[in-house]
Parts: sequence; C-alpha cells; structure tokens
Amino acid sequence: QLVESGGGLVQAGGSLRLSCAASGGTFSKYAMGWFRQAPGKERAFVARISRSGGSTYYTDSVKGRFTISRDNAKNTVYLQMNSLRPEDTAVYYCAADLNGFTSQVRQYDYWGQGTQVTVSS
Repeated sequence: QLVESGGGLVQAGGSLRLSCAASGGTFSKYAMGWFRQAPGKERAFVARISRSGGSTYYTDSVKGRFTISRDNAKNTVYLQMNSLRPEDTAVYYCAADLNGFTSQVRQYDYWGQGTQVTVSS
C-alpha cells in the first residue's frame, strides 16, 4: 500500500514536500516513481529513483526544481518541489516498480491514491 501526503495550495515560487509511505512489502526491492495528472491530461512521469537511491531521473520541466529521495529505513519516498509554477498543478501519485526502473506508467505495479497540488499565480 502506498499513501501520499503533503499536497496543498501554494503560490507560484513556493515549495512543497510530498511524502509517500509504503507498507506491506519490502520497500527496498522497489524502484519508486512520482507521476502527475492534470485535468484533461494523461498521467505523466515526473521523477524516479532506484532501489538504493543512487540513481535519479527527472522529466525536463522539473529538472533543477524538484528532488526525489528515499529513506529505505522509513519505507518512504519524497518529492521536494521548489520554485513551483502554475503548470505544476496536478494530482501527484507515487508508484512502485518491482522488476524494472522506468518512466513508463504501465510498468509500475502499485499506485497510491494521489495528492492534489495546486499552484496559484
């Protein structure tokens, strides 16, 4: 089970930190990803992190602003979001990938329920 938290309403230029707590499995066996879905759009990749936390990847639009990290001892993955823009407004989902390390939505095995992030201009 994956449970996201930390979303909310923030002004442009502000920051939020999303958390995703995992339970029911061996967290360190999963690569983890953050995705987002804006109204009327498909779910899209934001960031991913390897099982050890040693490798991270980001979509171009968030590079330099967002940071993904994980704490395997706490079974939690984080997304630090700085310099937020109105176009970052979306529901943010965390997801777990048991077998791979990819940016593809369909490759992820487990998903959280999502947390809303709204950035006002």
